Amino acid sequence: MEDPTSVLALEALASISQKQIKILAAGKKEIREAIDLHYRGNNEIEKQITHINIPTGSIDDGILATKIASYTPVVEALNMIIDAAGQARASDIHLEPEENRFRVRFRIDGELEDVFSLPLNLNRALISRIKVLASMNIAESRRPQDGQFTTSIKNRPIDVRVATTPTIYGETAVLRILDKSMALFELSDLGFLPDALAKYEKMLKIPFGMILISGPTGSGKTTTLYASVNTLDSMKRKIVTVEDPAEYRLKDITQIQVNPLAGVTFTTGLRSILRLDPDIIFIGEIRDGETAAIAVQAAQTGHTVLSSIHASDTTGVLARLADLKIEPFMIASSVVGIVSQRLVRRLCPHCQHNLEAPLPEQIAYEEETGEKRTKFLYGIGCKKCSYTGYLGRIGIYEVLTMSNTLKMMVHHQATIDEMRRQALKEGMATMLNDGMQKVQLGITTPTEVIRAAYTSSLDK
Repeated sequence: MEDPTSVLALEALASISQKQIKILAAGKKEIREAIDLHYRGNNEIEKQITHINIPTGSIDDGILATKIASYTPVVEALNMIIDAAGQARASDIHLEPEENRFRVRFRIDGELEDVFSLPLNLNRALISRIKVLASMNIAESRRPQDGQFTTSIKNRPIDVRVATTPTIYGETAVLRILDKSMALFELSDLGFLPDALAKYEKMLKIPFGMILISGPTGSGKTTTLYASVNTLDSMKRKIVTVEDPAEYRLKDITQIQVNPLAGVTFTTGLRSILRLDPDIIFIGEIRDGETAAIAVQAAQTGHTVLSSIHASDTTGVLARLADLKIEPFMIASSVVGIVSQRLVRRLCPHCQHNLEAPLPEQIAYEEETGEKRTKFLYGIGCKKCSYTGYLGRIGIYEVLTMSNTLKMMVHHQATIDEMRRQALKEGMATMLNDGMQKVQLGITTPTEVIRAAYTSSLDK
């Protein structure tokens, strides 16, 4: 701070942060530079956007919205926000109107961060611009809409998936940034440990059956599926996908995009795929019983089926299929393997230091690895990681191969706990264990692993 003697400022900071304040004296210019660096220079962008004058008048709403959407300062404002998101490595942009401000947040390495606080009158202008780009109905503001457009960040083409919905303060929008280069990941780049990778690659070589990837939204399931497809021989085998949406374009692969308005759903798309003589079928997500039933039938009739499904862990996938009314004997005979995953943040390699860990983290680590440690690598924050201590993300995995014993247990409707114990007995490493091995290798922190993977005492 410029004035270390300012008692009122120190008291206010201590009250807000609930922390003891350590004072470091610095000049006003140095502080401003540090703030700009910490917030990636976004203060200047926010200042430029805030001073935009929105045209007004008694024009009909739809016409006014179209006029505003093509207004050059509004076009530039949206471009600046998207460029800033690309610079920050953001996966999503959240545009959120509130009572007294228009908030812009970026999701970076899975965490949301406040970036801009703009005047409320910019809300409609930016939303209108987005709707024009995404070919959405610009005059409709009372119903949710979705769309997609292509733009570029630093001369790198990207797809932007858009969803808007009305709120009590105006329309909110979320822009998902899809970098096409992400589809080029190899399985070895995702974070599989050698044993888990060997198990998964062995599954992919099985000529028929169903392989399922599970995890919550944003856990990297689609990336794993695309990386899996990239490892398969598309020259000698026909690979067909049905996706909602088709996020990336894959070479030598037939991709079908779900379009409910045209009558193309996962179910109808799958039925049409089966008439295309496929060898490998990629289903974006199994969401309902009908899709699950067709997928199981395809797996039993000589096809390799890859898909994602929402479940908390590998054995939970088997229970999920049962909830979708798939008969136990069908599950047992079609599923060849399951991968459950989460994403954790990678340690920043530029600012990591050995620090004393909290006792719960020491205990969790020792239980999983059998190694007693009190200090671990933690990122203290630097310019390259925007002072978060983390840079990028990596997967932690639980890979289940369906053994004959597990198939019999599914057939006889054993409980999830019984099947999980059997899987662990057969050598399956849990996500918590996989994560702690990555802590051992200095890839991430115990904090991240516990946050992402600690689900039940059964995992211990």
